[in-house]
Amino acid sequence: MPVANPKPGEPKYVKVLKTEEKGSDVNIATHLIHDGYQRRYEVAVVITNDSDLREPLRIVRRELGLVVGVINPHTGKTSKELAREASFVKAIRKWVLRESQFPKTLNDDRGIIRKPTEW
Repeated sequence: MPVANPKPGEPKYVKVLKTEEKGSDVNIATHLIHDGYQRRYEVAVVITNDSDLREPLRIVRRELGLVVGVINPHTGKTSKELAREASFVKAIRKWVLRESQFPKTLNDDRGIIRKPTEW
């Protein structure tokens, strides 16, 4: 990728790792609206802070008359665009996330499943 402001004599391009998701917001939006039209839920909760989902939230809430909440997975403020369209906004509290984790080991018919230590 190009360097923003290369100094004379320095490379104009560098190798980078790009780990962005592609299409997940489109898939969330599609299913949120489709399932809403099918009346497959009474309340939807979307875990995001991506303002690209503002319009799907608006459609679900204002046109379909369904409740749709936003849970912000980040520590910062929730997107103003999302907050305007959501029925409610909440943050993920660290203790709730911690208490929602599976135990360190689980057993199934294939054997033992271990939770990674970094979780």
